[in-house]
Amino acid sequence: MSSSENPRGPQPEPTTGATAGGAAAGREPATPAVAAPGEPILSVRHLVKEFPIRSKGLIPRTIGAVHAVSDISFDLYRGETLGLVGESGCGKSTTSRAVLHLQPATSGSVLFEGVEITTLSNQRMRALRRDMQLVFQDPYASLNPRITVSEIIAEPLKIHGRFQSGGKAYVEDLMQRVGLNPEHGNRYPHEFSGGQRQRIGIARALALKPKVLVLDEPVSALDVSIQAGVINLLEDLQDELGLAYLFVAHDLSVVRHIADRVAVMYLGKIVEIGPADQLFERPLHPYTQALISAIPIPDPRRERERERILVQGDVPSPANPPSGCRFRTRCPLFLTLSEGDQQRCVNEEPLLIDRGLGPGHPAACHYAKVQKVI
Repeated sequence: MSSSENPRGPQPEPTTGATAGGAAAGREPATPAVAAPGEPILSVRHLVKEFPIRSKGLIPRTIGAVHAVSDISFDLYRGETLGLVGESGCGKSTTSRAVLHLQPATSGSVLFEGVEITTLSNQRMRALRRDMQLVFQDPYASLNPRITVSEIIAEPLKIHGRFQSGGKAYVEDLMQRVGLNPEHGNRYPHEFSGGQRQRIGIARALALKPKVLVLDEPVSALDVSIQAGVINLLEDLQDELGLAYLFVAHDLSVVRHIADRVAVMYLGKIVEIGPADQLFERPLHPYTQALISAIPIPDPRRERERERILVQGDVPSPANPPSGCRFRTRCPLFLTLSEGDQQRCVNEEPLLIDRGLGPGHPAACHYAKVQKVI
């Protein structure tokens, strides 16, 4: 496609070779794991998102708060994929929406290319949304069933006044780029399979040529065989367009395949973050070790022989999280500690800092130690 047909002009040169950076939460600054190419494209600092709990009755009063996201920090670099993983209800999706300013943060800072977006007006934020797009978890619920696929993909261009110059040809090019037949543009979403509908959602997100894609569990609703095709598509698009991905997921097998770095969340906090290979091979935090321990191994003999790390009990309420270390009520390591060490876990919240594997791999555990689980 020529630049005259492109609603946003010529493409920037793709960024090659995503490099792993690092981040830290709590009150410690984020530090890249290796030298990253320039400044981070997205920088999150001390992000907090709380939802008020109101009493019932004629005059509702605020009686508490759900601490969905509690003081987290991380960086996202150009051309890299940062995986955000954890159990359901740990705050992953809330984080992604707060980063995009779809749910305004209670406090904290989100810098996109050096611009603070938490304080932007709606008009300025609308212009910035061209560079930050979201791919939803449910490909069917996120598509308007009353308009055709071509109209769905063209909608962002029309909203931002960029459809007039070669818009139709550009939509067809987008469909072809994500593996759809442009001749099927006059069909409706229900006429496509789940994997094809997710490709439609990806094409819509790419329409304005964003620099960052936030992928909120984009393959969790798809069959395993279809997941592989969508993941491969995302990797090809990243190589071609130099996109940065914030990849939210609970399937660690998928995250290990696509992510350059991984941040592990528990009850609104990041408990460990580091380069994907290092985190999976040498996890430090007991929660990370338990999650990785649950990944099935395709070798039946190794699967039978390995020792699983089990997490007992239910996730505490985010409206009333435990004191000190939030994971201590379910932590298998906590049960092996002396009474004095346990009191430290009860009274002192662990910072997300270097625990011996280098500045690019911090963990929030007082007694973090490497344990191979795969």
